[in-house]
Amino acid sequence: MHDLFGWHIRWEGPSMLGGHTIHIGTDDQYLALYTNKDVKAANAGAGPEFRKGEPMNHVAMTVDDLDAVEAKVVAARLKPFGHDDYDPGRRFYFFDWNGIEFEIVSYK
Repeated sequence: MHDLFGWHIRWEGPSMLGGHTIHIGTDDQYLALYTNKDVKAANAGAGPEFRKGEPMNHVAMTVDDLDAVEAKVVAARLKPFGHDDYDPGRRFYFFDWNGIEFEIVSYK
């Protein structure tokens, strides 16, 4: 996420309930990423690790330069898909390393 969006880690450490938490984002917004020893992948090693839509559909990010972010996604060996251009903007999607779907959209 740091390399794809230029975010920084706002905080990282042990979770109150065990496990490990990372808050990564901007000064104003962030994602809270969490894991613990009981988190298990649905299909370890066989494509997306967690089933799409369970419990979340996708995370959407707005960016100024869609092509620059797509190049970073490709450089990270992730696969963009679903390119489209309709109101309110151009977009593409990708699954991150854990199978979480991201939509990247530019309104420019």
